[in-house]
This record gives sequence, structure tokens and C-alpha cells, in this order.
Amino acid sequence: MARIDLDLAHAYRPNPTQDSDYALLPLKMSFRDGGAYALLGPSGCGKTTMLNIISGLLVPSQGTVTFDGRDMTRATPQERNIAQVFQFPVIYDTMTVAENLAFPLRNRKMPADQIKKRVGEIAEMLDMSGQLNQRAAGLAADAKQKISLGRGLVRSDVSAVLFDEPLTVIDPHLKWQLRRKLKQIHRELKLTLIYVTHDQVEALTFAEEVVVMTRGKAVQVGSADALFERPAHTFVGHFIGSPGMNFLSAQSGNGTIEVAGTPLVPTRELPQGPLKIGIRPEYLRLSNAGAAGAVPAVVKQVQDVGTHVMLSVEAGGSLLKVRLHPDDPMPAVGDAVWARVLDTHTCYYKDEELVA
Repeated sequence: MARIDLDLAHAYRPNPTQDSDYALLPLKMSFRDGGAYALLGPSGCGKTTMLNIISGLLVPSQGTVTFDGRDMTRATPQERNIAQVFQFPVIYDTMTVAENLAFPLRNRKMPADQIKKRVGEIAEMLDMSGQLNQRAAGLAADAKQKISLGRGLVRSDVSAVLFDEPLTVIDPHLKWQLRRKLKQIHRELKLTLIYVTHDQVEALTFAEEVVVMTRGKAVQVGSADALFERPAHTFVGHFIGSPGMNFLSAQSGNGTIEVAGTPLVPTRELPQGPLKIGIRPEYLRLSNAGAAGAVPAVVKQVQDVGTHVMLSVEAGGSLLKVRLHPDDPMPAVGDAVWARVLDTHTCYYKDEELVA
């Protein structure tokens, strides 16, 4: 395993002059030895570009990649000692499951008894011990992808194992099982794992730290709790959570903050001028008329989703989501209510960045 440090930017076109020319805007980032990371963001945000730069499949147009302090910017994947698992299965159909798993080890001339032992360990971790003698050609797509995962994990001497959306072809129920397996494997093998996905559930359940990306920029690196409770950027608040964070325009000045046309007393000292406030549907509560931190609103929709009731309310021209608590009264569409938008969970943003 290795500590991986990035100090780089990348553009696919020559002579980039503006932010939109870059696939990856200038960034500095470190992946510690033995850590489990996820690169999370929508399609086109730069996460696969970053992964391919780490692996050596792509040379950054500027900057450096170092492994344990050694400059590996132009080193090949073999020289970096990287294992990579791709979105679709990459296996040998004519070989058995055991032969596929053993292939990377045989290439490195590992003794046969050690190969057999290691293949057995990985097969057991992936629940494939009963399929070791089956030919890969006869297996379903999800089993083939499990072989790909196993081929990435079978070597214990790699600097890092990189996953590029490896669960895309996997059945939804099996996805949940494999996420648990990967987490268990990380705990047992202590490998450096970097996992690319656009699925926040995959990222937040698998990784110790998540790198949230948008438009070629890493806007926040943190734990699941940090991303949910204190999004560093409005994009993170919007992207993390289902539904995402509510946002309201606000104007701060003279010790008050005006939200949805209502002057309120903020819960902390704030910079003067235009701001945005953000609050999760889980923390947005209905309250009594004129209560501290509350604004008037009108109920637009009531949705019973089984585990809870989700309201849509309009306040100051903005539509907000409210997750009702079990002890909250049940309003009807058209009811006038008050929504408490300021409390200890409220986040404040200036120019889309969290006010420290």
C-alpha cells in the first residue's frame, strides 16, 4: 500500500484558458495508506479522470502524482503497482473462476501453494468458494463482476485498488451485499481502496472519507456525518441526502437576517449582505405562529412514503421539503403553517461556500 498525493490539473484540450476547459481544476489531495475513499459526483464531474490519473492510464496535463513521496507522474500502472476494477467485467471466459483469480499471482511467479491459499481466501470473501471450478463463460453478469473484484483484491502487495463504478451491472440486492463485503475486506486486508460512483448510498456506506466532485472540482472531502451535517458547498447539500438540503435566499444586516420576507434573529454572528441558508428536511420543523426562527408557509403537497410523511411547503416563493416527526400534527394541502428554518442545524452560505 502507499500514500498517494495529487497536486495537479488536467485538460483534454491544449492551452486551457478558463475553468470550462478543464476536466479537473487545480487541486491538492492526499489518500492515506490503508484508507477507504469514494469519489462521488454526477456524470462528467471529473471523478473517472482523477481515477485514471492515479492509476497511470492518464498523464495529467500539469502537476504531479506521488506515491510515498516518489514522483510517479509518468510511471505506468505496472510501475505504480496498481490494481483497477472497471465498470464492466474484465475476465477470461475460457478460464475457470479459480484460474481467473489466480492469473495476477501466476504472472508474478508466486508459489502454487500460496496462490491456492490466496485464491481460496478471496473466493470465500466473495462467496464464490462453490464456483471455483466453473468456467467463467457460463456465469451471470453479476458473478463475472465478482470475479473482476476478486482479481483486483487478490494481490496483497498493491499500492492501491481502484474501482470505477464496479456495481453498475449488479442486481440491486446483491449490490447491498457486495458493499458490505468490500467494507469487510477493507477492514481485514487494510488495502488502500478508492471507489468511483455517482450513487451516494454506495459512497457513504463504503468509504471512510468521501470526495464530492462537481464540474472538475473537489468541493468537500469528509465523512458521511460531515457531508450531511455541515456541507461545505451548496452543491454538497443539494447532492447529499434524499431529498437534498433546502435552500432559501436571505439578507443579513444589523443583527438580523431576513428570510422569506420575515426578519429573524440568527443563531450566530453572520457576515453582512446576501446569503443563503440551508436546512435539511429532517431538521425543518413546523412550529407555532411567530415562533423564533420560523417563517410563514403554505402546504403544497403531502406525501406518505411509508416510513414517514414528507411535506412540500412554499415560503417566500421557495419550495421546501419537511419530514414530519411522529408527534407533529398532520396538515392538509392549502393549510397555512410556520416552518422553523433557523436552529442549530441551519447552515449559512456566502457565494455558495459555507460560512465558517
